[in-house]
Amino acid sequence: MELKDHADGKIRCGRIGPVGHLVINNPERRNALSLNMWRACAEVLAELSADEATRLLIVSGAGGKAFASGADISRFGDERSTAADVETYAAVSSSVYEAIESFPKPVIAKIEGYCVGGGLALAVCCDIRICGEDSRFALPAARLGLGYGYAAQKRLADVVGTAYAGEILFTARQFSADEAAGMGLVNRVLPRSELDAYVDDYAARIAENAPLTVGLAKAGKLAIKKGASAEEIERLNDMALRCYASDDYTEGRRAFMEKRKPDFTGK
Repeated sequence: MELKDHADGKIRCGRIGPVGHLVINNPERRNALSLNMWRACAEVLAELSADEATRLLIVSGAGGKAFASGADISRFGDERSTAADVETYAAVSSSVYEAIESFPKPVIAKIEGYCVGGGLALAVCCDIRICGEDSRFALPAARLGLGYGYAAQKRLADVVGTAYAGEILFTARQFSADEAAGMGLVNRVLPRSELDAYVDDYAARIAENAPLTVGLAKAGKLAIKKGASAEEIERLNDMALRCYASDDYTEGRRAFMEKRKPDFTGK
């Protein structure tokens, strides 16, 4: 499977081996997202989510200067000029945030350059955020008169806590990669020259692990964040039992005893 162009080539998506990729490809506008691009993201995420061969997803921005700089402000006159337009835009972009957050496999945000506005809102939906040392982070809503609703604020606070979330929103200023790491906004900070190799290695490590176990870990993370019901806890425990009953559990034990790398199939 190869990466395919969507939204006039401004969204590229597909799977390379076991690794899914979603690339925001609008570098001339620092990977700002139009309504058409958000819609394309929603469509391709649904496809990758249903693809059993996809063991994880990497979200990135093309061009090296930005992960994503949020909404394309130059399109506001066409796409967000009325209350109805704003509601439509919010519904489509929110569906993408939810699709990333609830993606059944691990999601890595590979961040180069600017990660601001909707780009930062997208990054905090991911499970792991790895950035270059020159990356910059901001939610400039307070300088634009925009509003971040409950879901967006909660995702940010879930990652950095309410104190740092408030600072990010109140000040609307840019934060360095080191500041982001200090807040827990990113998991790792790398020299730009090492970022691609590091993320590729992380992806390979995850892809090699037992899919049922990794899927259970992702489901557990989502349940813990929202507060699991008794029914959800029972479902997670059933998923754990499936791991022990799987061929992969047998393969994992054999590989350990034979001192070799296991070959997991997800069965």
